[in-house]
Amino acid sequence: MGSLISLILLFFLCFSGVLPLQLVSSNGELEALMEIKQGLDPENRFLSSWTPGCDPCSGCFDGVACNEHGKVANISLQGKGLSGRVPSAIARLKCLSGLYLHYNSLTGEIPREIANLTELSDLYLNVNNLSGDIPSEIGNMGGLQVHLCLFLGVSWLISSGFLVFCAVWLCYNQLTGSVPTQLGSLKKLSVLALQSNRLAGAIPASLGDLENLTRLDLSFNQLFGSIPVKLADIPSLQVLDVRNNTLSGNVPQALKRLSEGFQYGNNTDLCGVGFTSLRSCTASAHLNSDRPEALGAGTDGLRTSGMSTRDKPESANISGHCNQTHCLNSAKSSQVAVVVGVIAVTVALTVVGLLSFTLYRRRKQKIISASDSSDSRLSTDQAKEIYRKSSPLVSLEYSNGWDPLADGRDGNGVPQEVLQKFMFNLEEVESATQYFSDVNLLGKSNYSAMYKGILRDGSLVAIKSINKTSCKTEESEFLKGLNLVTSLKHGNLVHLRGFCCSKGRGECFLVYSFVPNGNLLQYLDVKDGKGRILEWSTRVSIINGIAYGIEYLHSSKPNKPAIVHQNISAEKILIDQWFKPLLSDSGLHKLLADDIVFSTLKASAAMGYMAPEYTSTGRFTQKSDLYAFGMIIFQILSGKRTVTASMKLAAESNRFEEFIDGNLGGRFSESEAASLAKIALNCTHEYPSQRPTIETVIQDLNKCSTSS
Repeated sequence: MGSLISLILLFFLCFSGVLPLQLVSSNGELEALMEIKQGLDPENRFLSSWTPGCDPCSGCFDGVACNEHGKVANISLQGKGLSGRVPSAIARLKCLSGLYLHYNSLTGEIPREIANLTELSDLYLNVNNLSGDIPSEIGNMGGLQVHLCLFLGVSWLISSGFLVFCAVWLCYNQLTGSVPTQLGSLKKLSVLALQSNRLAGAIPASLGDLENLTRLDLSFNQLFGSIPVKLADIPSLQVLDVRNNTLSGNVPQALKRLSEGFQYGNNTDLCGVGFTSLRSCTASAHLNSDRPEALGAGTDGLRTSGMSTRDKPESANISGHCNQTHCLNSAKSSQVAVVVGVIAVTVALTVVGLLSFTLYRRRKQKIISASDSSDSRLSTDQAKEIYRKSSPLVSLEYSNGWDPLADGRDGNGVPQEVLQKFMFNLEEVESATQYFSDVNLLGKSNYSAMYKGILRDGSLVAIKSINKTSCKTEESEFLKGLNLVTSLKHGNLVHLRGFCCSKGRGECFLVYSFVPNGNLLQYLDVKDGKGRILEWSTRVSIINGIAYGIEYLHSSKPNKPAIVHQNISAEKILIDQWFKPLLSDSGLHKLLADDIVFSTLKASAAMGYMAPEYTSTGRFTQKSDLYAFGMIIFQILSGKRTVTASMKLAAESNRFEEFIDGNLGGRFSESEAASLAKIALNCTHEYPSQRPTIETVIQDLNKCSTSS
């Protein structure tokens, strides 16, 4: 009876139009919002408009929207630079239906109280640095209607009742514990991706109850135990990725139907019949597979330390009559054997290492490779060793003895001369950068470094070094990507002069023409005379140039397939001496490992360039490039780095003073501004099917310039 009364009261508060506004916008909600502000923005840098003396429903609270009954229904604070924590006070906004906190720098755990928001249909916490366990209470949120997205260095998404949890980059993930068994209660779940975390424990067999699951990604974690047979029985399952865990046992035969959709690499104890790269199972493995799969965590989730016996995955009890004493003796014997084995292996490796080093020293002088000879000189200069130990690509010799150019081919049927004309030797690269001096270092990231250099002919270049571990692991795939990158030639793309790959350094260097005027980002948010203000005609010219660069990438030509850039942003658009825009990093994703590509998206996602459908599909298309291009148009028109919803609304109604850069002082063409704003709105349409092609955009741009 009490529950019924509570529901009736909640319904009355949320949907009754009888109460006066002053009562509906209660002090309780205002107090909750102020606590939320303190949690999300403790330094009051971004939510200064949230003040106690203002009605949240009057429009003075930035990012807060109310329903028609005066109750807080949406909080939209994505990409605001928030660096606090998600407070539990959010649970006091009982009529909240949408919470958008994605693309910030929030830390801490996900408050379990969020599960108490019975009206919540959209929850976006993606691209943050949240930590802790995945709240098991989420499994009880059966009322979720549209989207649940938790990007914690990883991200979740529940769309129409389904959940997506996509990894960003291992460095940013801090999730621990196990996969909650309660996720098996989300019966409408379509996609569950928990890759690249620190999740431990077993794969819950309860996930096999998700009859609508089409994709399950548990790769790059610390999961152990067997693959539950129930997963193979999910009728709609198309993709199962369990790579890079410590799984063991017999792989269910039914997973063969997934073909390439089943990925299981780097689980050395898995076995099975009919799977490429899997060994045949022993009797013990079959016994293990016949045992029930691990049930996973309890209510609170499996911890990485202090695990109870009942929480650990079951393994085969090979000895049916094993008493306690015998088991202990067996365990001790196994430990002794392991210690002896480790000592033997260590001694053997030491001897082999010494012999190898001696042979290496004797043969080193005979090596003709210029890269290796110059590496021996550089190895003594520790001050200039920047990426030596974590080096990127390889010098076209990824593995020992591998030389794809030795027989005149590059491993993909491409004649040697096609790549030969682009090849630099390491000595040229070292000389150009003064042996990678810090003075010439333009910037670096987790996977690469950029140096300014001068070639012997006097031309300025920018040299990007990429470490081997950040590149495609398959030599053929890397060479295929390298061949594609060298084939790109267009007036609005940064010109690739060549490349150099060093086996000794474990790096590959891409040599580009130097672009003197920086990137487009430097021309945004110009204040107090600090920075150059672009004239209107220059802005229009830059927009046109970017469009032509995208058109070239998207077009299919005899010697070039259609390419999706994937990471178009103001930072990737360089400005030359004539203020012509040049797209950089075109085709670079073809060289890099998938995880590295995804990690580079975090910065651009925070700026709003990522198309909304990517969160659910995990794929880039030409239409996602168009979305990023539309955002860039808004940035160029407004002169701002951040594109707001109010800016788009102003563009829809041609309120120029609200979305055209005030630094122009009114010196712009209203007709051109209106046309460009319409193109930007079309490109950033929520639905990709409603966005134009780049060819249509260029036609509209031409009409715009003709009419003006």
